[in-house]
Amino acid sequence: MDKCTESPQPPAIILQEVTKRVTTAAGDLTILSPISLQIKCGESVAIVGVSGSGKSTLLGLMAGLDNPSSGTIELAGHRISSMTEDERARVRADNVGFVFQTFQLLASLTALENVMLPLELAGRDDAVDQAESLLERVGLERRLSHYPRQLSGGEQQRVAIARAFALRPDILFADEPTGNLDSATGERIIDLLFELNREQGATLVLVTHDKQLATRCERRLSLQQGALQTTGVEAS
Repeated sequence: MDKCTESPQPPAIILQEVTKRVTTAAGDLTILSPISLQIKCGESVAIVGVSGSGKSTLLGLMAGLDNPSSGTIELAGHRISSMTEDERARVRADNVGFVFQTFQLLASLTALENVMLPLELAGRDDAVDQAESLLERVGLERRLSHYPRQLSGGEQQRVAIARAFALRPDILFADEPTGNLDSATGERIIDLLFELNREQGATLVLVTHDKQLATRCERRLSLQQGALQTTGVEAS
């Protein structure tokens, strides 16, 4: 069952007047101008814009990987903008999954062990069975004992997707998930990502420069030089 239809749910993510600034040798640099938005539980949202527009910075703030310079952020009902890094890490562990452009698999672990890792850290007794089931779901049942260096880019990203969904996160963040893949492989990865997301009913926040990919989401947010240009654009 879609977790967001079980009962009325508050927004998955709320940003109020969020900014990000850094200090450089040339002075203060504004990466994100004040941004206010809400993302509903179960919604799929694409953040689009050219390189350097602030997409990944915005995603990192939403996910609690960084703190804003000003403003407030709520993630899965938690005011993460006023938390310590350890507190934010606990919120992420309980609520969030990640898929990155660079896969971020542990080279010393097999495909099976990479997917098992978050399950074991959560104390799950069924880590092996659950990881095997997920890798079968992404078509890698014959690659369980292979290490990342023995897998193609598309296969590594499938392992990363299986790992991201292992704990059935409430919110999934994907940062340029097809950026290191050829177009055909990228399309298959995106199909898989959306299929698993529909099955688990998670909120999906996707960063991409690919506008065609963005149309797969229910809503698109466009960033230009750190400013939010459009909201509420429905996918065609």
